[in-house]
Amino acid sequence: MLNTVRQPFQYRCYPLMLLLSCVLLFSGFVRAEVSHSPIVQAAKTMSSGDASLLVLYPEGSLPNIEPVAKAFTEYTGVSVSFLQTTVDDINTKMLLGAAQQVSDYDVALPATFGIPDLVEAGALLDISQYAEKYEPLVDYQPSLYELGDSYKGKRYGYQTDGDTYVMFYNKPWLQSAEEKQRFEERYKKPLAIPSSWQELDELMAFFHRPEKGMYGGCMFRVPRYMVWEWWIRFHAKGAYPVNEMMQANIAREAGVQALEEMLKATQYQHPSVSTNGLFDNWAEYAKGHCFANIGWGGTQKYLGGEKSAMQGKLVHAPTPEASYFNWGWNYVVSRYSKQPELAYLFTLFATMPDMSAVAVRENGFFDPYRLEHYTDQEIQNTYGESFLQAHQQTMTQAIPDFYLEGHGRYIQILQEAIVSAHEGYVTPQEALSYAASQWEALTDEIGRDQQINQWRELKKKYPVIAQ
Repeated sequence: MLNTVRQPFQYRCYPLMLLLSCVLLFSGFVRAEVSHSPIVQAAKTMSSGDASLLVLYPEGSLPNIEPVAKAFTEYTGVSVSFLQTTVDDINTKMLLGAAQQVSDYDVALPATFGIPDLVEAGALLDISQYAEKYEPLVDYQPSLYELGDSYKGKRYGYQTDGDTYVMFYNKPWLQSAEEKQRFEERYKKPLAIPSSWQELDELMAFFHRPEKGMYGGCMFRVPRYMVWEWWIRFHAKGAYPVNEMMQANIAREAGVQALEEMLKATQYQHPSVSTNGLFDNWAEYAKGHCFANIGWGGTQKYLGGEKSAMQGKLVHAPTPEASYFNWGWNYVVSRYSKQPELAYLFTLFATMPDMSAVAVRENGFFDPYRLEHYTDQEIQNTYGESFLQAHQQTMTQAIPDFYLEGHGRYIQILQEAIVSAHEGYVTPQEALSYAASQWEALTDEIGRDQQINQWRELKKKYPVIAQ
C-alpha cells in the first residue's frame, strides 16, 4: 500500500509537499478503514439514526474521550454525551448506583483496581459474549496490560490508560560534575540512576540539603498514595501479600522492613509531601528543587509543560526492583444499560489502535498502553523518548494490583496501618500485625475458599519475582 500512495508523487513533489500529501492520504485511508470496520457497521445497524450513549468519566479525562466519541458519532450516527464525576469518587458513585440497581450511564471509566468490587456489587456487565463475537472480526490484539480487565475468568472491561509508576530524577543534579565528585568521595562508587530502593534512599539522603533549598525527594506521604509506594517496596523484596491459603504475609520481615525503610526515607522529602495531593505534588516538583519523584504519564505531561522548571531536565527509570500498575482508567459497560451491545461496541472502538492513539495524544489522563502508541510520532513528541522507554518497560513487567473481592477494604486496612506508623502512633511491626489480623478477618468474612481460588489465579499473572 505504501508504494501505491507514494508512487505518483515521489518524482514530482518537493520533500515537504510529499510528506504532507502522504500524511493526508494515509489519514484518509485510516478514516475509511475505521468507518467500514465491523464495529462501525454493527453500531450503525443498532442505532436506527437516533441512538445515544451516556459516558460517566473521571474529571480530567474528557480531552481523551471527546475526540473518540466525536469520531464514533461521525461514523455511526450514535450520539455520545458525558457525565463527569471526581477522580476519587467515580468508583463510589458506581457502587452506590449498583446498590439501588440503577445507573444513569451506559459506559463508565472506573479505576481498574475497583473492578472486582464493582462486579461483586452487580454494577458491571459481563462483556465476554460480545468480546467473543466482535474481537475476531477486527483482529483484536491485546494491550500491554490487561490483567485488570477480567475477573473470575470473565471480561468486564478494556484498559484505556497505562498507569504504571515511573521514577523521575533531576537530570542536572545527576549530571553535575561537582555532585559526582562529592558522591564518589563519600560512597566510593559512581553517582548513577538507582537500581534498588536502598540506592534510591541513599541518593535522596545525599541530595537532601534543606538549608540550601535542596530536597531529596517529593514522594507522596498522603494516605492514598503512600500505601502504593509501600506495595512496591514490599514486592521488591520478593514477597507476596498472602500465601497460598490467603494468610496475610504483610506483617512478616519483608513487610516490616519495607515500611521501616519508607518511613526513614520520609525525612529526606520536601516538607509538603504529607499534605500535597496529586496536582500539588506535580506543581512542587516542577519547581526544580527536589531530586526524585514517582508518578505516571500525567506527571510527565505536567513536568514537560512550559510552566515547569523541569522541562527537559528529567531522567526517567522504572521503579527500583519491581514495577506496579496501580490505577488506570478502564472502559466498562453498566449492567443496567438499556443498550448493552451498542455500549460495548463503543468501548471496543475506543480502545482499538487508531482511536486509542487519538485519545492518548491529548493532554488528559490517558497514557500509552498499546504497543502501537510507543511508535506514534505525536505521542513520542508529547512524552519524550526517555519517559516512553521507561514506561514501556514497566508496562510489560508490572505486578498487578490486589484484584480480589474486597480490594478496597483490604487496601483501606493497609492504608490506615501505614498512616498510623507514619504518624508515630505505633511501630511498623505493630501497625502491620494489626492490619494482618484485620485481613484475616476480612478474608473469612468474604469466604476463604473463594479468595484462595481467586488469589491463585491472580498470582499466575504476576511477573517472576524472587521468593
